[in-house]
Amino acid sequence: MPAPLEKNNPIIIVGAGTWGCSTSLHLARRGYTDVTVFDPFPVPSIISAGNDINKVLEAGSFSGGEDEAVVAQILLAAAKQGWRNDPVFSPYFHDVGYILAASSTAAIKTTLEREINHHKDLFTELSTAEDFRATMPPGVLTGEFPQWKGWLRRSGVGWVHARKAMVAAYEEAGRLGVKFVFGNARGKVESLLYQTGDVRGVRTADGIDHSSNRVILAAGAYAPQIFDFENQLRPTAWTLAHIQMSPEEAKLYRNLPVLFHSEKGFFMEPDEDNLELKVCDEYPGYCNWVTPEEGKDNALPYSKPLPRNKIPVESARRIRRFLSETMPHLADRPFSHAATIWCADTSNRAFLITQHPRYESLILAAGDSGHGFTHLPSIGGFVADLMCGQLDSRLAKSWRWRPEVAQGFWGDDVLGRSGADNRVIHLNETASEGWIGAGSDATQVVRLSKL
Repeated sequence: MPAPLEKNNPIIIVGAGTWGCSTSLHLARRGYTDVTVFDPFPVPSIISAGNDINKVLEAGSFSGGEDEAVVAQILLAAAKQGWRNDPVFSPYFHDVGYILAASSTAAIKTTLEREINHHKDLFTELSTAEDFRATMPPGVLTGEFPQWKGWLRRSGVGWVHARKAMVAAYEEAGRLGVKFVFGNARGKVESLLYQTGDVRGVRTADGIDHSSNRVILAAGAYAPQIFDFENQLRPTAWTLAHIQMSPEEAKLYRNLPVLFHSEKGFFMEPDEDNLELKVCDEYPGYCNWVTPEEGKDNALPYSKPLPRNKIPVESARRIRRFLSETMPHLADRPFSHAATIWCADTSNRAFLITQHPRYESLILAAGDSGHGFTHLPSIGGFVADLMCGQLDSRLAKSWRWRPEVAQGFWGDDVLGRSGADNRVIHLNETASEGWIGAGSDATQVVRLSKL
């Protein structure tokens, strides 16, 4: 076992994204005085999935067995406590409710089982286009909602301003004494330092070694480039686009419930600063498969993050289809921004937050599986619990190091997600149509490929 950790011992966190910022804040609040966070980019990082105007704050899913449901409820209770009561985060939670929807028989069944049946009294069923339109002010939802079925929950859920909340965590951690090191040389961790069978620090791109008593690897989709996770992580991407709204439109769209269709897409109210409406298409994700290097035994293809301020043309088509069914008056608008963002899936979508079994001074905080931002206020507390040997045994079991669960190639597993023909999409399949970004409108998309 590593030596007991004193409050003044050096701790290094690799990654200043959502989980890295949260962990640094919780460690500082617990009195750890020598915490350093390394990242190539300043907060909010241009490649962090948390650098976004808004994220859905979910009510919690009951997928999986009883143990998974218990873990989900522990996590959700802690997250909601933070979003409601922690002064660092509470200003950024918008309790506006949300609409869950689906169209296919399978997706409707899944939504009922995971989301609705456990608290039916909180939802109102939506069956017609008129039902959907009535959930928002006249002029917002003008579509026909073909074959949609939905459920409205008015409170207890909504959205959070992601970028502002992450910056708030970073600033408070800095105020409490956490040191942040940024830059492609000083802030980029290229490797871990191994010594006498353990991890004792990191080496940055400028060639400098940094020693520590604990290393916490919280680098999101980029963590597998620093450490071998033995096939347990799959970097997976999703896409988003923004549409510029006028001040009058933004006022009309203020305080709307989130509209989320599990097979088509979702949107939230416009950003109050830039008046941009965020719209996303929904699907199991993109992967950028790379052939393993020669000489590696039994190596499998791996997905390598490819962040871009553009989205594949097929994604733009899906976004505009979603708009045509919900808000057709916006379906031809140019995008003011578009981006492909990366998270890291695990094969069962449980987090991977654990002490490494061989390198006992290495703490892993990875595998957000597309729902990590909800836990920004609280996830760092669980990482700190783990480091102190106090993590709830139920969480420790769910989040353990588990390469035996991820045997063989599982990269095409949709992991319970749907949309876009219900398959994980390989980015190289999109190359023939290309990518588009800010300024693209429906005419450009049609020109590249018919709707």
